[in-house]
Amino acid sequence: MIIIPAIDIRAGKCVRLTQGDYAQEKVYDDDPVAVAQGFEAEGAELIHVVDLDGAKAGEPRNKAIIERIVRAVRIPIEVGGGIRSFDSASALLDIGVSRVVVGTALVQRPDLAERLFLTFRERVVAGIDARGGKVAIGAWTEQSEVTAVDLALTMQRSGARRVILTDIARDGMLNGPNLELLEEVASQLVIPVIQSGGIGSLDHLRSLKGTRAEGVIVGRAIYEGKFSVSEAITAVSGA
Repeated sequence: MIIIPAIDIRAGKCVRLTQGDYAQEKVYDDDPVAVAQGFEAEGAELIHVVDLDGAKAGEPRNKAIIERIVRAVRIPIEVGGGIRSFDSASALLDIGVSRVVVGTALVQRPDLAERLFLTFRERVVAGIDARGGKVAIGAWTEQSEVTAVDLALTMQRSGARRVILTDIARDGMLNGPNLELLEEVASQLVIPVIQSGGIGSLDHLRSLKGTRAEGVIVGRAIYEGKFSVSEAITAVSGA
C-alpha cells in the first residue's frame, strides 16, 4: 500500500481544512514547493495536490504553483480541484502533472468524465467524496442523492481506472478511516481504490493493511507531527 502525502493549496499557501470547511482553515506552510520537496526526500512515491481555490471557483486557480511543484520534484504529482472541463484537465497534464482527479464532473457531466477516461486513461482518477454515504460536489458544498457505491460502479463502467474515496466527515478529524465505507465501495469494484480521510495515527494506517486499499492519502496528521512520511511508509510496509 502506497502512502500519498497531500498538499492543499489556497491563496498560494499550504493549508488544511476541517471536513472541507473553508471557514476552518489552518495554514501550515507558505511554500508548497518546499513541502513537496520534503515529502520526496522522506521517500514519498506520489504526492496528492488539491487546488482549493480551484475547487471553489470551478476551474484551476493555482496552475503556476502546481507547475513549480512538478518541476521541483522527480516523483509523480496528482492534482484535483476545479477540474470540470476537458481543457482544464488537458492543461494540467500538459505541464507535467501525472494524474488529474475529477470529482464534481462525475455527477454533473458524466459525458465529460467518460471522455476524459477514454482519452487519458490511467491519467484520470475518479474522485468520490461522500458524506453519509452520498456524494458531495462543488467543493463539498452541495449534496447529491447519488450513493458512493453507485457512482463508483458507474464510473468503472465509463472507463475509470482508479477511484479516490473520501469520507468527508472524517477528513481532517484524525479519528480514523471509515473502513466500512471503504469495504462497501471497494468490494464492488475491480479497479483500485485509494482511501482518504481520517488518518491520525500509525495504527490507523496499519488498520488499512488488510483492506482492498491500493493507497492512502494523508494530510493533517503529517503536518501536525503525528508521524512523518517515512514512518508512515514503514508502518504499512511491515518493516
